[in-house]
Amino acid sequence: MALGVYVHLPFCPYICPYCDFAKWPHVRSRAASYLDALRSEIARTPLDDAHTIFFGGGTPNAYDGNEIASLTSELLGRFSGNRTVREISIELNPELVRDDDCARYARAGITRISIGVQSFDPEEIRTLGRRHSFEDVKRAVALARAASIPSVSIDLMFGVPGQTLASWKRSLDVAIALDVDHISTYGLTVEEGTPYFGWQAREPAAFASQDLEAVLYECAIDRLESAGYAQYEISNFAREGHECAHNANYWANGEYIGLGVGAASYRGGVRSVHTRALEAYLDDVQAGRDIRAQAERLDPAAAAGEAIMLALRTAQGVDLAGFRERYGIDVRARYEPVVSAFARDGFLTIDGARMALTKKGRFLANEVCAAFVSIPKA
Repeated sequence: MALGVYVHLPFCPYICPYCDFAKWPHVRSRAASYLDALRSEIARTPLDDAHTIFFGGGTPNAYDGNEIASLTSELLGRFSGNRTVREISIELNPELVRDDDCARYARAGITRISIGVQSFDPEEIRTLGRRHSFEDVKRAVALARAASIPSVSIDLMFGVPGQTLASWKRSLDVAIALDVDHISTYGLTVEEGTPYFGWQAREPAAFASQDLEAVLYECAIDRLESAGYAQYEISNFAREGHECAHNANYWANGEYIGLGVGAASYRGGVRSVHTRALEAYLDDVQAGRDIRAQAERLDPAAAAGEAIMLALRTAQGVDLAGFRERYGIDVRARYEPVVSAFARDGFLTIDGARMALTKKGRFLANEVCAAFVSIPKA
């Protein structure tokens, strides 16, 4: 199975009030020290069988195009001989894209850019603490196209405070009109420790109800599919051939290595997470110490439950024969009460080959998927 490499670049020019990722304000000296530590981690990490790279953040393009190109080259230098890398992705803030960034990305081998837009509505952009304009996004897409980067994606968010069905439709329509290859639509999740968490506690009525979120999600499905984007995963829509290979490996319960502060890995049945403390990460990497904050080996039942949860997020669902071969479990027999109940209620469809969420089931995906994880050991 393919191995994915995730690289965390944690610095941002500003901090969005809904974000709970490991991130810090961009300070040039600290960002430079971080790159030095990251290079040290790369040099000591086996990456021979990797097939995808994903630069996430934070705001990866807080670093300039030359720094990203150099980092990409160092990663590729750690891969086996003549291996063909299937995909290299980078997340971008549109207002930070420099004139020559995309050309430098393309020369370095980056094949996919994901532009963090969230909304095209000016008031929603302000509410989210973002600083881009429509022109910034349009320019970023144009620069990527001019550089012949094969895939361009846009992230949008629904359930934003103050968002309406009409404003959501406009954001979707603008994204479609930009003729990008891939569109992700994520429901706002309010995380503890963020400014939004305090806001929601003080003023819960400012946030979208579950009913409104369902309406917005259904609108996204219908509008994007009508425009030629297939929903290949709960939150992701793509034109044919533009599905994100790196994320598809996650959903297939494939192995991945996380590099950088707060990054997660899953290899050899062991799931681990690096420390989220920046100074500890810098010190421990340079001293050659273990940078993991926690690690656990999943027992077979937990691994199987998580594999079902991840696969159900995709349009293909669970390949029953493949699952039996990999985990030694007959899904229909092992999870019979759950499968029967969800199939009876119209949330799951199951035949001799696959088990997948129905369209109705996509609206309760978290609940359906979690039911397989919570089943006790046989």
